[in-house]
Amino acid sequence: MSPILTRRRFLTIAAALAASPALGFTEWRGTALGAGARILIDHPDAAAITAEAAAEIARLEGIFSLYRDSALTRLNRDGKLEAPPFELLECLALCDTVHAATGGLFDPTVQPLWALYAARYSAGAVPSEAELAEVLARTGWGRVAYDTEAVRLQPGMALTLNGVGQGFIADKVAELLRARGLSHVLIDSGELNALGPMPDGTGWPVTLASGGFLALQGGGLASSAALGTTFDAAGEVGHILNPRTGRPAPPRWKLVTVTAPSSGLADAMSTAACLMDSAAQIRAALPPGAVLAHLA
Repeated sequence: MSPILTRRRFLTIAAALAASPALGFTEWRGTALGAGARILIDHPDAAAITAEAAAEIARLEGIFSLYRDSALTRLNRDGKLEAPPFELLECLALCDTVHAATGGLFDPTVQPLWALYAARYSAGAVPSEAELAEVLARTGWGRVAYDTEAVRLQPGMALTLNGVGQGFIADKVAELLRARGLSHVLIDSGELNALGPMPDGTGWPVTLASGGFLALQGGGLASSAALGTTFDAAGEVGHILNPRTGRPAPPRWKLVTVTAPSSGLADAMSTAACLMDSAAQIRAALPPGAVLAHLA
């Protein structure tokens, strides 16, 4: 049996935005960290601008991807990465912020747990209590050290930035396009970042997988679900793992959507929120500027 590892899409921008020539949008499509990505832009030099954005996405994948030779895979392989890219340090600092805000529920060191679940379900088995205990002993955000000289992991540790990376990449592309003077662009890297509203001043129409609807005026928006990606064919064992227990998040929430000044922050917070018991707990954990936009 193979684990089902395709991440579901939770956010859909109204198709008419790209389909209607009258709206004047140029649509670029590609991928970011294995997920479909697109950029909606209304600009006479859209082709050149989106080509630059695509090159930036490819560069960032060379830092954050778990599935190609990247700064992250080299760190996980060697336990140390000297002269780390600035973007990796910036992302780790964001992880530090969200780890503290969520009481440790957001923890990128769960990668060995993820690998254990993937391996066992691929073999038609489940992780044993002994295996979970052994892997949990090799996790813990407090055991990660990083500065401009190096990122260091203790033996047996590994990081995953899948709970923040798509949002972080959207932020970096937004920074690039903002520096080019653009102010009406939507970036979809699997999570969303809007440079301002649509040209007519209205919000970008976002349809949620749970049936909700939002109008995004600017900033980041991300959604997560406990069963958004599953290890088992039945779709009952989700990919968001509790760093305290080693267990998958219970499917109490069908969808958690967060808006924030940055897509990376929204991405990480929506991920951690899947491990929380109540809307009040989620709201209490949100850093300034972040909002629980939808809960189903």
